[in-house]
Amino acid sequence: MANSKSKSVTFENITKIFRDPQSGQDVAAVGGVSFKIEPGELITLLGPSGCGKTTVLRMLSGFEQPTSGKIMIGDNDVTNTPPNKRDTAMVFQSYGLFPHMNVSENVGYGLKLRKVPANEIGEKVQSFLEMVGLGTMAKRPPSRLSGGQQQRVALARSLIVEPSVLLLDEPLSNLDALLREQMRVEIRRLQKSLGITAMYVTHDRVEAMSLSDRIIVMKLGKIIQMGTPSEIYRDPVDTFVAGFVGKVAFFPCEVRGIDSACNVEIKGKTFSAPRWSDKLKSGDKAVVMARPESLSIGEPGTGVEDGVVTANIYLGNSVETWVKTDLGNVLVQIDNPDVKKIWDEGEKVSLSFDPALTKVLVDDLEKE
Repeated sequence: MANSKSKSVTFENITKIFRDPQSGQDVAAVGGVSFKIEPGELITLLGPSGCGKTTVLRMLSGFEQPTSGKIMIGDNDVTNTPPNKRDTAMVFQSYGLFPHMNVSENVGYGLKLRKVPANEIGEKVQSFLEMVGLGTMAKRPPSRLSGGQQQRVALARSLIVEPSVLLLDEPLSNLDALLREQMRVEIRRLQKSLGITAMYVTHDRVEAMSLSDRIIVMKLGKIIQMGTPSEIYRDPVDTFVAGFVGKVAFFPCEVRGIDSACNVEIKGKTFSAPRWSDKLKSGDKAVVMARPESLSIGEPGTGVEDGVVTANIYLGNSVETWVKTDLGNVLVQIDNPDVKKIWDEGEKVSLSFDPALTKVLVDDLEKE
């Protein structure tokens, strides 16, 4: 639920050209990007290093100027507006806390700059510290806080000024795995409870999946796909997106026909998949995309690809079984391992998939 101050964000055909200092050539860090974030929505920009996601964030903050195109916050064109006039707030990867100020002073700094009366600042700071679980630490210096606590202070400092748009630049990358998990939940809870429009940048697919209303997957300065976490995971547009957002196996196939499903043949066996790339036609070479939870293991010769079990990783509610095949190492997720057969390491097996959980994609793996 968006609050009354939340605003939409619109990118209209935004391009950012940098001059490469070594070659002297112009390089498009972002090329013709257009999208809209609805009020109160959290969008994550996801992609490998150098894909342009941080440049997009910096252009929204005003720290970078687009070469062409238009950026709107609500009904206001902010393309050429300086950062301090945009009503945005940034949470950085490095917490950026002032070491000479205590927690309370750090959190209230933005309100002090805005000339808010001191008594109001004190009440509001305490309220936001309670919100991020640091109500008893107002007088502590940042040096006496853990990494997770420092990031909570940085988050409270950004939220307290009630920005129209909250920007988060890989804010959890300096935390250990458990803290990252806790802070993902915290950020999601705070963003939704306050109804703030937010843009989040990460190369961590788990962060993107668990935090986002929608995800923008980028590559080489372009948007490859935009959708909900479920859409991106279950219905990727190509093999790049499929591989970037989760573990996956690709089984080479040939398209035999397309009607209400995509009918494919793998090693003489035919299957019907409910999802397929709209670029495919009958007779095309393609690949069946299968996630670990869609795969199963059986006796040699019974499935679509034979292999040898190389490792079993027990995770409590599931076992991850790795199978070495001619297609590479394939991960199979076996849920409820107490009632399922777990194949021993070294055993010869065969892999099958549930066609209903797959998608047929253009075979562009060699071009990646």
